[in-house]
Amino acid sequence: MTSATHSTLFPPVPDTADAVLDGLDPEQREVATALHGPVCVLAGAGTGKTRAITHRIAYGVRSGVYLPAGVMAVTFTNRAAAEMRGRLRELGVGSVNARTFHATALHQLRAFWGKAVGGTMPRLVERKVQLVAEAAARSGLRLDRNELRDVTGEIEWAKVTQRVPEDYPAAVAQSHREPPRDPAEIAQIYRTYEQFKQDRMVIDFEDVLLLTVGVLQAREDLAQWVRTQYQHIVVDEYQDVSPLQQRLLDLWVGDRGNLCVVGDASQTIYSFTGATPDYLLDFRTRHPSATVVKLVRDYRSTPQVVHLANELLNQAGGRAAEHRLELVSQREKGPEPVYTEYGDEPAEAEGVARRIRDLIRSGVPAGEIAVLYRINAQSEIYEQALADLDVPYQLRGAERFFERPEVREATTALRGASVAGRNDSLLDHAVDLPSQVRAVLGTKGWTAVPPKGSGAMRDKWESLAALVRLAEDYARAKPDATLSDLGAELRAREEAQHAPTVQGVTLASLHAAKGLEWDAVFLVGLTEGMLPITYAKTAEQIEEERRLLYVGVTRARLHLVLSWSLSRSPGGRAHRRPSQFLDGLRPGTGSRAARAAAGGAGGIERGPPRAHPRPPGPGGGVSPPTPPGSGTTGAPDPCRSSESHAPRSAESSAACPRTAPRSAARTRADPPPPAPTACTAP
Repeated sequence: MTSATHSTLFPPVPDTADAVLDGLDPEQREVATALHGPVCVLAGAGTGKTRAITHRIAYGVRSGVYLPAGVMAVTFTNRAAAEMRGRLRELGVGSVNARTFHATALHQLRAFWGKAVGGTMPRLVERKVQLVAEAAARSGLRLDRNELRDVTGEIEWAKVTQRVPEDYPAAVAQSHREPPRDPAEIAQIYRTYEQFKQDRMVIDFEDVLLLTVGVLQAREDLAQWVRTQYQHIVVDEYQDVSPLQQRLLDLWVGDRGNLCVVGDASQTIYSFTGATPDYLLDFRTRHPSATVVKLVRDYRSTPQVVHLANELLNQAGGRAAEHRLELVSQREKGPEPVYTEYGDEPAEAEGVARRIRDLIRSGVPAGEIAVLYRINAQSEIYEQALADLDVPYQLRGAERFFERPEVREATTALRGASVAGRNDSLLDHAVDLPSQVRAVLGTKGWTAVPPKGSGAMRDKWESLAALVRLAEDYARAKPDATLSDLGAELRAREEAQHAPTVQGVTLASLHAAKGLEWDAVFLVGLTEGMLPITYAKTAEQIEEERRLLYVGVTRARLHLVLSWSLSRSPGGRAHRRPSQFLDGLRPGTGSRAARAAAGGAGGIERGPPRAHPRPPGPGGGVSPPTPPGSGTTGAPDPCRSSESHAPRSAESSAACPRTAPRSAARTRADPPPPAPTACTAP
């Protein structure tokens, strides 16, 4: 598993500003050298958008046009911000600010509070769930665990779309949301929650944005200070901006034009949190002089995968679909996507697990394989199926790598060994850096052979093994490196949240997979009622579900398997049908001409029945590159960890059980009125 592009683990820092541009394609180079004025980058999946914008920042700094302290790079998740910081560090400009919207706003709020407000700044509540529960109880309402999570999400949506409690019921009706409780009840909980915060002198993550907006609106001198300090602003994943975040961005930018935004309306999958692609699509209207660059060369996926992704969007409707990008694969031909139908869910899980085992035996690393599903509750049966075959796996959304107890203990031991040097008897027989690391971590549970099965012991071993592999890669890149050098590298990675890859099959929701990629991707449970999810009713909600599948498809580099089962349990009634999004794509549901043009017609496999019953668990050819600017543009988990890609605060996901929230994918937020023109080249 990696983020957006394949790259050398420890690439050399470019010697000159011009060297920063080496290896960029014409469109990426256009982005990197467009250092002034408003810039809009429409970047399809796998086209190297992070590469383009980090090289733009690096080129600006290395050429002397930008001051490192004068650049503000913002994105929506800690993971994305960490990746950006890591890329910038590799390009020799690690001092550039790259943070999330919330982190940037919090930094400014703390700096301005004394001057703008006075006194002590209220304490930040990182998890609002408990306070919402108290507000519900005070309101005489009893919420179960799922309702509590969903009501918390409703409050977050109301705040980022700038609705006060009194306006919430009307806003729900206007936007066709289906709240988990009566809107009047949620409005009462919302009102009481806000009163509790005021009484206790605490604020939440949404308040951080609201208060920063209030300070900058009230104090023009402070707003001007921000604009003077940050002459150049870059916003990644701009399709996920909320009305509140756009309001803050407008205050940061002012009437200056040095703003660069990057996004893809076809990857808008968080509208239920208030995100809207309208600001991206309307960018050219608001900034008539903007430079617009389209990235359509897909370096990630084979022509077969790219063709399927394009065909999926060709069936889409709505405003985002009207401005979709037609990707052009830059890779050699690969295997056709595989469609497999199974009789029941256990048979599907076992069939997928066997395919994964075979891929690993053929040489595909376990860490380059993913199983992606619509809701987190689907993971359990795949966990069991992989464990039965002794295949290592990791659940996406676990705690951050460097916060794991075994990793903290291991890094402390490595620092101690680097200080002791040859006085440490553990290193007596170590001849190089990797052997030194293996010797030290051998005292913490690492072994040359992994433990059998899954569970806590295997999870711990995988973490330590990731550190061993990192040391081996580091030594290959820097043959003279010492334990002290490795310690410095680990500290830098921890600060940037740039974790090494853990070698296990990834199990993740489609939402959590955003921004990642693997050699082999299994998209499972593709049935009506699951994708699209059963509570997606309106046309806009259905289209967001289609975009979610598009995100899943475009995570695959080489192997792509799509599967579904006809019933839940063995012997059950086969009442399910494949997802409507597969109509016209899978064989037998439409014309094969387009599929044949991609290199083959594919086929549907019938999965075998389960190999053995098991008692139920506790929870039941290279395409020619497209010339610059010629991409086709006539045609844009709810229950997730704080690292998943969602423009909402991290605390609500921390208490999230592995079930789908009722508010997920219900509707888009009430967007601002659409402007007549989209962010496309004239």
